[in-house]
Amino acid sequence: MPARLGHAGANPGIGPQRFLQLLQRFGDAGSAAHAGHGQLRDILDGKTLAALDAGDGARAAEAALQWAEGADCHLLTLNDDDYPCQLAEAGSAPPLLFARGRRSLLAQPMLAVVGSRHATPQGADNARDFSQRLAAHGYSIVSGLAGGIDAAAHEGALPEAGSTIAVIGTGIDRVYPARNRELAHRIAGHGLILSEFALGTPPLAGHFPQRNRIIAGLARGCTVVEAAPQSGSLITARLALEAGRDVMAIPGSIHNPQARGCHRLIRDGARLVESADDVLDEIGRLPAAPAVDAAAMPAAGSADAHPLLAAIGYDPADADTLAARLKLTAGSFTRCFLSLSWPDTSKVWTAGATSADHRRQAVPPNPMIK
Repeated sequence: MPARLGHAGANPGIGPQRFLQLLQRFGDAGSAAHAGHGQLRDILDGKTLAALDAGDGARAAEAALQWAEGADCHLLTLNDDDYPCQLAEAGSAPPLLFARGRRSLLAQPMLAVVGSRHATPQGADNARDFSQRLAAHGYSIVSGLAGGIDAAAHEGALPEAGSTIAVIGTGIDRVYPARNRELAHRIAGHGLILSEFALGTPPLAGHFPQRNRIIAGLARGCTVVEAAPQSGSLITARLALEAGRDVMAIPGSIHNPQARGCHRLIRDGARLVESADDVLDEIGRLPAAPAVDAAAMPAAGSADAHPLLAAIGYDPADADTLAARLKLTAGSFTRCFLSLSWPDTSKVWTAGATSADHRRQAVPPNPMIK
């Protein structure tokens, strides 16, 4: 059989379950590689056997070995000493991981921070803030390099001691979504990117729930920042719970659809967390790590069309905060505010408020607005 089954992750059609079945049957990858069709047929389907016979597996393995010769590019197998123990003990551990960046991060304690791709402004701020504080404490922040909460979590952790690990659902030579390309390059330089998929693998829908099990398996705990009821991050939370990990969720406004998944997790027993300190109380503080200040606003967001309304979210926000979110100068912010018709501006004054007294706090009077 002209296939390097030892590099199973590089072989299309041989995933973790099949690889483990081969090991159980033959004892080691070398013996499996020399097995005949008759011995392999009850484990591998005809399409996979045909691909191996055609040399697809050998070419994929050769490409992987060539890729690993690049700077900070690694192939990590279950036999390696630095393969994360907590992942190896989880179900369906990937037999091969492509790794790019700081491999040493695999030795650090890890925490998953995940959530919606459609993050609200406040949700993204929460992800960034929690991740920054927890990474400064020494935890490596694990997420999926998706848009929204994932990207914000990586950005927050990247400059800190614990830094960040991105587990992706494509080949490691691809970036999805494309808008995260620059972030992916920064993570490869200062953090770590992991993938179990062969080089060139495109973003297929079924791959993302599959990569979620790696996120859950790596981390001591999983914090969900924002999630709609059908969010993929709830899959990660469920897998983390099944693996015996701590699951935490940040609450949000009852009017925010991106908070409903978090509220469901909390109803089902997840720990409600309002600050990085709450997270550390749940998963444990690291020895000799710097203290973490209590922080984080409740989750927020908005689906309104006007950029100013979208920047407010569901909670009170002052003019300086809104200007910073919109990346506007004071003068430009004033013009943006005045561009709203007066019936629409009532939304600004009432956003996030629950009483007539609180409504006036949503956007405090700006001295520049006469």
